Amino acid sequence: MKLLQLFLSPLSDVTRAVVMPFRALCVVGLTGSINAMTHHGVWWLKWVALGLGVAVLVSFVKAARALLFLALVACVGRTLYRRYGREARKRFEDWVGTAQPQTAQVLAVLHAPPRPVTARNDTDRPA
Repeated sequence: MKLLQLFLSPLSDVTRAVVMPFRALCVVGLTGSINAMTHHGVWWLKWVALGLGVAVLVSFVKAARALLFLALVACVGRTLYRRYGREARKRFEDWVGTAQPQTAQVLAVLHAPPRPVTARNDTDRPA
């Protein structure tokens, strides 16, 4: 589960950075209306707004870190493809072609007569 979380973490960080300002705006608006209805000379709304402002900034920093990491991975992938891309792909496809038999080869093996079984000597047996 940790490996999956490692790959999905940048996506969730960016999602939180997009959603967090709207969530903070709703919470500050709700607490602002409560503070206005129960106002006795103390505006405690400023502390809620300050705390949520810090939370929004932290989510932006996490999203920037995730986007920087993704940009670094894309840059490394692009560099590797430029250096090894077409040649390595051709070698891989050639290897796959030799490693995986074609349909005609499989049918030829299946329809071939069985090979005779040879008798083994006592020296061939494992101890």
